[in-house]
Amino acid sequence: MHQRKRVLVTGGSGFLGSHLCRRLLAENNDVICVDNFFSSARENVLDLTVNPHFELIRHDITQPLYVEADAIYNLACPASPIHYQYDPVQTIKTCVIGSTNMLGLAKRLKCKIFQASTSEVYGDPEQNPQQESYWGHVNPNGIRSCYDEGKRCAESLFFSYRRENRVSIKIGRIFNTYGPNMHPKDGRVVSNFIMQALQNEPITIYGDGSQTRSFCYVDDLIDCMVRFMDTDDNVTGPINMGNPSEFTILELAKKVLALTNSTSTINFLPLPGDDPKQRRPDITLAKQLLQWTPKVSLDEGLVKTIEYFSRLINSTV
Repeated sequence: MHQRKRVLVTGGSGFLGSHLCRRLLAENNDVICVDNFFSSARENVLDLTVNPHFELIRHDITQPLYVEADAIYNLACPASPIHYQYDPVQTIKTCVIGSTNMLGLAKRLKCKIFQASTSEVYGDPEQNPQQESYWGHVNPNGIRSCYDEGKRCAESLFFSYRRENRVSIKIGRIFNTYGPNMHPKDGRVVSNFIMQALQNEPITIYGDGSQTRSFCYVDDLIDCMVRFMDTDDNVTGPINMGNPSEFTILELAKKVLALTNSTSTINFLPLPGDDPKQRRPDITLAKQLLQWTPKVSLDEGLVKTIEYFSRLINSTV
């Protein structure tokens, strides 16, 4: 029989966090959702607030947090370039000070803590697919460095807390993930393309569209997280979390056009600074240690995501 746990999810009303909260509640846990609503929407979890096993707290994790929990998922941090470049200093503080606060809490509570790291720790990789042993190719001073280096420092903090204080850590390097509850204006490629296509606006591609990405549907990603947290203390990661199927940005645009029956044209613009040319996870470790592989195909996931954004647009008309 499942033992009910009290689980803290920081960034819990965000895209990934809201799906994680639902999964944890469905598995009969008590969930404390913490968010400052900088890049997330309260509406993502509003329906959960009537659940007696769900608690929503407005809080910025760069400030100390005093709660009781049996496990912590640290997802708090803006993850799209538009949001994390808006206030780069705060992004770094969230990664570093926020992680320090959450690690201190995990140390006091003697509980497991999951860190939502990112494929951006690999920078513009010189290895494809990217393995966890690859140290990355990151510009420490570029416009993306507040996020890339912030997340790299957070990983270092997690391992330092493990070595010095025996904190039980789990580090997941999350690759491009998409699905319902994405912010319609977060600037990420899937939400951008779908919103533009549904409104028959020009689809914006930066560069020539030959850069590649791997897209993981959110349900698959959340399943990977939960499996990881269920492993014993010697499985720390980092573990890549994503779908290894690789597509060019131009291929993605054409798929979205076809699935939405859109009349949008494609508009090519200059590539932003430090934009990675390749992004594809090697998920050998996830397969071996978590018995996990993604199940949802890109076409299947896009259909579900298009339905979500279509409802969102119609509700605001």
